[in-house]
Amino acid sequence: MRFARSKRALRLKTIDSCFQDLKDSRLMEETYTVDEVSDMLDGLQVLVRGEVEMELINTAHTNVLLLRQLFSQAEKFYLRLQTDISELENRELLEQVAEFEKTDFKANSKVNQESSKPKLAPLNEGGVSELLQKEISRLQEDNDKLKARLRTLESQAMSALDDKSKAERALKDLQKSQGDQQSAIHAQEITNLEGTVAAMQADFEKTLNANVASQKDLQDCLVSAKHDLLRVQEQLSLAEKELEKKFQQTAAYRNMKEILTKKNEQIKDLRKRLQRYESDE
Repeated sequence: MRFARSKRALRLKTIDSCFQDLKDSRLMEETYTVDEVSDMLDGLQVLVRGEVEMELINTAHTNVLLLRQLFSQAEKFYLRLQTDISELENRELLEQVAEFEKTDFKANSKVNQESSKPKLAPLNEGGVSELLQKEISRLQEDNDKLKARLRTLESQAMSALDDKSKAERALKDLQKSQGDQQSAIHAQEITNLEGTVAAMQADFEKTLNANVASQKDLQDCLVSAKHDLLRVQEQLSLAEKELEKKFQQTAAYRNMKEILTKKNEQIKDLRKRLQRYESDE
């Protein structure tokens, strides 16, 4: 409110200076025409309108920034704020705010002002403080649970470290007592594994060589079969040609050919007669 009051006072001084400038620069004569007075008032209107509009815009933007700060702080506590636009035109509350501003800036001494400053009655009691208290209580409970869980994990970790140390000591003792015996057993196992691997490798190579030889024999057989098939196909083609040639030289073939020739001539003759008959009709 102090900030708004100072901005408002500065803007009022600016408006007063607009009127004073008009008096000093234009009101130099005793009489003026209607057009001159209208021109002076129009210019003064433009100046005053600009100053008032600038003040209203600045006030609105300042309120937006103030609300943004409040909303940002409320988000940290997971609060849901609600606004009632109709309360902004509540005359009773506006009069209370005006009275608070009047009494707050009336005192001259800041010490007396802090001791005797009246409190503005809250517009909407409850809700926010209860939510804050609940959120603080919940966070404290979560913190206590996390501390208890941490102590439990620390004790379990210490117990696990002790068990690990005991197991390492027992393992060292066991390795020390059975070191030579284990080495001999491992050497024998390695030798057996090497012999088994060598035998498996030899069997694999033998099987591979046999498969290669078998594959080569199969390829040779396949090539030979292809050659035989081509030879047989060629002989079959020659036999067909020779058989056809012999058939054409037989008397039956010649008689059949003569009969077909005669039939074709008869068909041609019948077609000509039919065409002649159709043209006559």
